[in-house]
Amino acid sequence: SVSLDSFYLDTTEVSNEQFAEFVKETKYVTEAESFGNSFVADFYLSEAVKAEITQAVAGAPWWLPVEGADWRHPEGKDSDIEGREDHPVVHVSWNDAVEYCKWAGKRLPTEAEWEYACRDGKDNRLFPWGNKWTPKDTIMANIWTGEFPSLDDGTDGAAGTGPVGEFTQTKTGLKNMIGNVWEWTADWWVTRHSADHADNPTGPPEGTDKVKKGGSFMCHKNYCYRYRCAARSQNTPDSSAHNLGFRCAADAHQ
Repeated sequence: SVSLDSFYLDTTEVSNEQFAEFVKETKYVTEAESFGNSFVADFYLSEAVKAEITQAVAGAPWWLPVEGADWRHPEGKDSDIEGREDHPVVHVSWNDAVEYCKWAGKRLPTEAEWEYACRDGKDNRLFPWGNKWTPKDTIMANIWTGEFPSLDDGTDGAAGTGPVGEFTQTKTGLKNMIGNVWEWTADWWVTRHSADHADNPTGPPEGTDKVKKGGSFMCHKNYCYRYRCAARSQNTPDSSAHNLGFRCAADAHQ
């Protein structure tokens, strides 16, 4: 069991518009911009961009390293975020997310905080709203709809990211806790958590990967059934991708 002190969690994921304000004020350069590339699924790329790519991820050949992919150019150099100002910022590493949170006077949530918020304070809840995926046939999240990985048909309203303000999923008003984009947490990754009681757990003191939560628009039950509150995955702190963003938290006494 886990006990947590009171904390604040942003209602939405950080949007392109919000991140642009941060960059304008600080002149911050993301790691994807510094590296010169980031990962995007082939389904979202133009034929011109795909024609220039010669590598792929072993075991997930639809994941491609795209030159010029960054937060301003989510699908590579021939794309932009015009009209997507209210979509979540993507191609941000854990390190980038931490810098934004510091600038905003906030921090990343711990994994325990994130999961508690996702479950709306309830125990053993699959999804933020309950255990039925589409209660009363209502679509509640942005995931992959269609045949993975060849067709995201946008039945849920988006083929790719959607606005951060859509899909209110908890009674506390949190939006897109699952689906839309994976969200970084503060914790280092560990395969198994201790069964012992913990007060305000923050994960191991060091590690190789950071925990991400919530699944994304690329999750499909036949491939990545990680759009559940308890589900988790990991990436190195300098990693970035087309389906990875974050939201900020803060201590309640701040």
